[in-house]
Amino acid sequence: MATATEQRAMVNAGSKLSQLFPLSPKEGWTQWLGGKDRALNEFSIERVGEEVEHNLVMLHGYGAGLGFFYKNYESLSRRPGWKLYALDMLGMGRSSRPPFRIQAKDRQGKVTEAENWFIDALEEWRVKKGIGRMTLLGHSMGGYMATAYALKYPNSLEKLILVSPVGIPEDPSAMKSEIPELPANPLRDQNISLDSSADISPSSAQQPNDNSLRPPRQTPKWLVHLWEANISPFSIIRMAGPLGPRLTSGWTSRVFAHLPQNEALALHDYSYSLFRQRGSGEYALAHILAPGAFARDPLINRIHKLGRQEGEKGVPVTFMYGDRDWMDVNGGRAAEKIIKAESAKALVGKSDDEKRKDNGDAKVVVIEKAGHHLYIDNPERFNRVLDEELQDVERRQW
Repeated sequence: MATATEQRAMVNAGSKLSQLFPLSPKEGWTQWLGGKDRALNEFSIERVGEEVEHNLVMLHGYGAGLGFFYKNYESLSRRPGWKLYALDMLGMGRSSRPPFRIQAKDRQGKVTEAENWFIDALEEWRVKKGIGRMTLLGHSMGGYMATAYALKYPNSLEKLILVSPVGIPEDPSAMKSEIPELPANPLRDQNISLDSSADISPSSAQQPNDNSLRPPRQTPKWLVHLWEANISPFSIIRMAGPLGPRLTSGWTSRVFAHLPQNEALALHDYSYSLFRQRGSGEYALAHILAPGAFARDPLINRIHKLGRQEGEKGVPVTFMYGDRDWMDVNGGRAAEKIIKAESAKALVGKSDDEKRKDNGDAKVVVIEKAGHHLYIDNPERFNRVLDEELQDVERRQW
């Protein structure tokens, strides 16, 4: 677990961000799971005096945390009958950070084991909470894991909402490249204890938000080398000591430059408080993605199974992208076609009543004036779309 100094720094940074919330939800609750040092940090909002009919569960992206959804909680809490949960994935955010180890030797085994490390924890959490079906939302890497979860644990979802998900399109080179071994070096568990007052605000010299830019076609050789050595970018920040906050600001000042200064500063402090923690779930990245952010086992080749396992009657899937998103919207559109085609095939020869009860469907929504973090870039539009998606869940039959 983190040292006492790191825990204080993380709590202080989280408190700064929580001050931006327009309401006071229940936060800081930890759900302990089976095994050593396995616990998920959760943030929940429940409407007082109402029966819970539906549950929305939100998963953040790689290296992020549930605090990134601070512009969405109040709006999402307005729907009657819904309880909202946001989770820090195992080994990330303020969840516990057990050692990440892979036992498999073959390529597919490594991918599957890395996925299971996260999604088995999510399923154990769901069971402990007594939740039946849920609407599962995941951003970026969280979207990848939400899809992997839906494929492994059928009959658990009312809807799947994938927000700028990574890992959908296919890249042949990513499927053939070797998966690195986890190195036994000091980078893996580097754990620098810095004074929590060493916060550095985002650099004012940075240009406005450039998160709409797509990554270069050719991945730099130095990045490929670090990736293949499974050296996490957060390891570099941890090793940088007092320069860690400044390195972090190189990212936060670009991504959050369009926000009011107090919000950008709170997100910077929050991000650094997460980046500095002991390495854990971050080491799954090289097992799941190849350099260039293409999946080693692309979801496009598996997504046709969604909602069609063990007697399922389909699961509605909504893909959301920003109009300046570096994630390729065409991957979502290709997946939409596959899901719709699979639904049409499943309904051949079915009665009108069976067709009405089938929930297999997919669509792509593009949020204007938004990049990869569309829930922050254009929260008003994002929240309206999500409200419509929750209403759609209420209308469906299960």
